[in-house]
Amino acid sequence: MDSKCKVLYIDDEKINLLVFMKVMEAKFDVLVALSGAEGLEILEKEPDVTHVISDMKMPEMSGLEFVHEASKTFPDKRFYLLSGFAIDDEIQEALDSKLIISYFTKPADYNKIEKVLVENN
Repeated sequence: MDSKCKVLYIDDEKINLLVFMKVMEAKFDVLVALSGAEGLEILEKEPDVTHVISDMKMPEMSGLEFVHEASKTFPDKRFYLLSGFAIDDEIQEALDSKLIISYFTKPADYNKIEKVLVENN
């Protein structure tokens, strides 16, 4: 792979963004956003983002709300959710309908995330 695929990670906690960037930047070109709205802005400006991982529980717009919104405008992106909570009916529906490719739990298993991103590139 001559160039890294571009990954957008959205989380309302800065420490999570910093850790994600530190761990994943060796393998991926990482962009981060503190909110779903900021994530949508980045997707507008960065058309070569291929993977989008969003935290589930965020103020103003949940991760699932973000994915619903973003997938309308950017249907070619691959979406994932990351959360400290168990899969509920809403998330299971998003998985079953292929709205999201995978659901990662916190604390994040970065090896698993990397493996899934590479498999779905």
